[in-house]
Amino acid sequence: MTGRVFRRSTLPDPPVAVEAFASTIRDATGREYLDAAGGAIVVNVGHGRREIAAAMAEQAGRLAYAHGSAFTTEPLEAYAAEVGEILPVDEPAIYPVSGGSEAVETALKLARAYHLARGEPERATVIARWGSYHGNTLGALDLSGRRPLRRPYEPWLGRFRHVSAAYPYRAGDPGANALADGPELAAELDRTIEQAGPGTVAAFVAEPIVGATLAAAVPPDDYWPAVAEVCRRHGVLLIADEVMTGFGRTGRWFALDHWGVRPDLLVAAKGATSGYWPFGFVAASKRVYETVTGASAGFIHGFTYSHAPVGAAVAREVLRILRAESLVEASATKGDRLQALLRERLADHPAVGEIRGRGLLVGLELVADRETRDPYPRAARLTETVVSAARDLGVLLYSGTGNANGTDGDTILLGPPFVVTDEELVRIATVTSQAIDAAVSAVTTPRITADR
Repeated sequence: MTGRVFRRSTLPDPPVAVEAFASTIRDATGREYLDAAGGAIVVNVGHGRREIAAAMAEQAGRLAYAHGSAFTTEPLEAYAAEVGEILPVDEPAIYPVSGGSEAVETALKLARAYHLARGEPERATVIARWGSYHGNTLGALDLSGRRPLRRPYEPWLGRFRHVSAAYPYRAGDPGANALADGPELAAELDRTIEQAGPGTVAAFVAEPIVGATLAAAVPPDDYWPAVAEVCRRHGVLLIADEVMTGFGRTGRWFALDHWGVRPDLLVAAKGATSGYWPFGFVAASKRVYETVTGASAGFIHGFTYSHAPVGAAVAREVLRILRAESLVEASATKGDRLQALLRERLADHPAVGEIRGRGLLVGLELVADRETRDPYPRAARLTETVVSAARDLGVLLYSGTGNANGTDGDTILLGPPFVVTDEELVRIATVTSQAIDAAVSAVTTPRITADR
């Protein structure tokens, strides 16, 4: 054992990051990396923003902590009012927490509290989708439909139900649990609610555009309106997980804005503070908020670091920057440009099955055969090899696995900061293409040699 840090990285000796600015991270040796993934699709306004650091320091120097059960604070009240103007939720009330997983757990409990307050205690079932990701706490993981992450903890999971992913590229593929037709997907949700039993389903949870698990898989345009109608008809709360897609990532303030759908609860994190502070929230509609807070039991829930004044101050400054610099519009324009650059280089590549996404959330699905859509076997570790090759060339990518059948399947997800320059977009596309070439060569050459 050489150190005391239990690292997330599987790298034997990861570089030490010491400084970052705009779309670049610099390590202790002075080497620079173009952050084409925004970390984990987190950084939207760019690294090294001194105005955010100043807002953080000013608030921490004035008031760093006050427990949310005893106090409210000016930055929190101001942020809730300002962010409420852009949320696709009717007269929202904001419950702030420390990140996406906490926000999802909060939304689940809010859904339960809402139905209890209405005198419907039998509403306990929650439905999500296969191929989804909602966090790594046990409740959020159980909700998630990402099988590689679920597999080690299956004995602790199983309370939630799942329906097919809205994943057109793999619709009907064995093991993918995916459909492409909006009405068909809505009908499946309708049947699942009926099968669970009348009046027993509390909520349906989904990402408007699937992020890490399916690499920016965009549903058909008739999907979300149809799903919202099914939920309304059954009295089921619609929960939108906008942790990865919110705050401009898809070229709109929130991904549901592409379809004009307004959920009962919306979950946000990541881009809310652009990585400068661990922060997330649930936005509850006026109907949900007033029902829960008007009940005698109220909302039995809370975290030590929820309602943090410093987090709210950071989120407020990030929101100001997004507005002042028109960065949501920049995400839309630059996302189109990035997809065009990738198509120039990879549209006919034998290992690239699809290039997809919205705004600066762009995904590549890698395949062994474009005709059959057969994936590379998991043992080939193709996406890991792509990420490693790109990192060697100074560009950071985000990878995903298991999308094809729960075990096999490789994706690359791109989500650079919205301040990325055109020159950097060209470099991202070029290096991604080079890395895919190098990885495909590396995984196929040993097989060819062995056959000889």
